Amino acid sequence: MVVDEYGIPASGIVTSDTAADCSQAPLLMEDLEAEAFLADKAYDTNELLNMLKEADIAAVIPPVKSRKEQRTYSHKLYRARHVIENVFRALKRWRVFAPR
Repeated sequence: MVVDEYGIPASGIVTSDTAADCSQAPLLMEDLEAEAFLADKAYDTNELLNMLKEADIAAVIPPVKSRKEQRTYSHKLYRARHVIENVFRALKRWRVFAPR
């Protein structure tokens, strides 16, 4: 799901529970105009990082521990990821979709 800085959903994709979230990120990035892309470690893929670099969007994604070269990211911006978490919490509360 893509949300703006106020937590207003802009777009999203519903997948099966076995689909990797990071595989859907390139589809969500189409026509995306943003300064930063905030995500958790599951989105730390070379493909996504290269796409963000080409689009001149800052990647605020903590690196997985298995990376040989640990890259830096903005811890201050990463703390703002609670905005998207709040959107999912609201959707679950109103039972728009089941978490399973």
